[in-house]
Amino acid sequence: MLLWLVIAYLIVSVGVGLYGATKVHNAKDYITAGRNLPMVFVLSMVFATWFGAETVLGISATFLEEGFRGLISDPLGSSICLILFGLVFARPLYRMNLITLGDFFRIRYNRQTELLLSICIIVSYLGWVSAQITALGLTFNVLSNDLISTKEGMLIGAAVVLIYTLFGGMWSVALTTLVQMVVIVIGLLLVASNAAEQAGGVASVISKASAEGKFDFLPKLDLLDMLGWIAALLTMALGSIPQQDVFQRVNAAKNEAVAVWGTILGGCAYFFFAAVPLFLAYSANIIDPAMVEKYLAGDSQMILPTLILNHMPFFIQVIFFGALISVIMSTASGTLLAPSVTFTENILKGFSPGMSDKQFLWATRMTVFVFTSIVTYYAFVTDSRIHTMVENAYRITLAGAFVPLVAGLFWKRASNLGALLAIFFGLSVWIVLEITGIEEPVEPQLLGLIASLFGMVLGSYISPKKPHTSH
Repeated sequence: MLLWLVIAYLIVSVGVGLYGATKVHNAKDYITAGRNLPMVFVLSMVFATWFGAETVLGISATFLEEGFRGLISDPLGSSICLILFGLVFARPLYRMNLITLGDFFRIRYNRQTELLLSICIIVSYLGWVSAQITALGLTFNVLSNDLISTKEGMLIGAAVVLIYTLFGGMWSVALTTLVQMVVIVIGLLLVASNAAEQAGGVASVISKASAEGKFDFLPKLDLLDMLGWIAALLTMALGSIPQQDVFQRVNAAKNEAVAVWGTILGGCAYFFFAAVPLFLAYSANIIDPAMVEKYLAGDSQMILPTLILNHMPFFIQVIFFGALISVIMSTASGTLLAPSVTFTENILKGFSPGMSDKQFLWATRMTVFVFTSIVTYYAFVTDSRIHTMVENAYRITLAGAFVPLVAGLFWKRASNLGALLAIFFGLSVWIVLEITGIEEPVEPQLLGLIASLFGMVLGSYISPKKPHTSH
């Protein structure tokens, strides 16, 4: 019965997404929802940017194992990214009326920079979207009591998200995310209330977690520990800024004020509401310590689903798994669209400049299908944890794309050569250190960021940007 109720919810979600497809009349509608979305839609989409599988299943498991020290990248770094994007980047980028971040790199620099950084952005989504597909497979496996295997669940989940994203694009993402956000907030609060009652109250759970040092988050007074802490924070806080999914949510706003404040408020909402899965995880440690100990030794991502199935009434089970499916699908749909649009606009269109609007829309939909197939296959073959896959996704954009974006927006001297050297130095240093396995005393992506900054300064002073001639 539980499985069938969740399937019914999936059908409703697909219906809402397909209704969104009726609003798509051209490529602009498909990619930016015609830039017509009000505050409530933008806020919910920004909130859902990271409130996905890693928040409910990934960081909650990490919290039990490592405390808040293990969550510096997410939710702390993720929230800083969203708030920083709203405060600093949303306004100038929104005014440019672009389709993708790749367009900015082409306009500000050249075609080579656009191509290289668009590839970096697309590759960075591989682990992130795969994490959502993995979580969908895990959820269907748990709901069916092993009747549906994890891989079969991945296929089902990927197919559901693909259907409405393929046809409705950003309109479907916006409408389904709004519905899913309501389910997420109400559902998880009800589940947390029930868990608190079983665990002896909210204050009891918090005090016990505090007594075990779970809320300690600052680094030790040790150079290596401080550098590792900074690297974890910056990887998400800065590496996530040059990402198409964040940009496209901002870009779909109906005006500049909505773009700015929707992003800031969405980031704040994400940070505070991410505490709910952490509370649930530690409640599980009090309610059923033997179960928690068992899964900590195996697959810690199973702790929350098992707690719900073994210790919650049926209606709470329905609410939790409905909310879990919601958070995964809301994240997956947006992160499927982002790299697909980037590929079509910044790679494919460059080789076929005469593409009509109808051909562009068709090509984008085909890319969504192909990318879904690729990330589903990657989810099949990788055995990384959900939180790890998400955390690693932003290393490439931190090392290669962050400096060209910031310099291009805020440093007039930044030149084409500076951008190319920033990409080359940043990615080369990062890749070499990753391959050789050298992660001390500084994380590879952080050294890549420093090398990228050096390349930008060096190239821009060797060959400064020529001022535009006024005609």
